[in-house]
Amino acid sequence: MWNKIKQYLPAYIIGIAIPLTVGILAAALTRDSMDIYGTLVTPPLAPPAILFPIVWSILYVLMGISSAGVYTNRELNPEAARKGLEYYAISLALNFLWSIIFFGLSAALPAFICLLFLLYYIIRTILEYKKVKSWCAYLQIPYAVWVAFAGYLNAGIWLLNQ
Repeated sequence: MWNKIKQYLPAYIIGIAIPLTVGILAAALTRDSMDIYGTLVTPPLAPPAILFPIVWSILYVLMGISSAGVYTNRELNPEAARKGLEYYAISLALNFLWSIIFFGLSAALPAFICLLFLLYYIIRTILEYKKVKSWCAYLQIPYAVWVAFAGYLNAGIWLLNQ
C-alpha cells in the first residue's frame, strides 16, 4: 500500500498544484478589478463575493485529484485518458481566460460566451474521464454545476447592468 502511495503521490501533488496555480494566477492578474463584483446589480441567488475563492479552491483540489486519477490510470483506456486530459487542459485555459475577460476587461457578454465553451469542455472531460475511472468523472461534476451556476450569474449580470 505504502509503495503505491509513494508511486502516485507526485502525480496527485502536481495534479492539484496545476489548477490551484491557474486560479492563483488569474486572481493575481485580476485582483484590482475584482471589486467590480460588489458594484454590479446581481441576479437573485448571487452569493457574497467571499464565497467564490472558497468554492474555487475546493473545486481546484477536486479537479486536480480527478486529473491525477485519470493520469495514473491512463493505461486502462489511453485514448480516453489523452482526450480527457486535453479537454481538461482546455477547460483550465478557458477558466483562466474567463477571469481576464469578466474582471480584467469588464466584458460580461464575451465572458458568458467563454463560460459556454468552458462548460462544453468540462462535459467532454467528464465523458472521457468516465471511460477511464468513473470516480474521476464524478469529481468533475461539482465543477460543471458551479460553472453552470456561474453562467447564470454572468448572464444575469450582463442583462441587469447594460
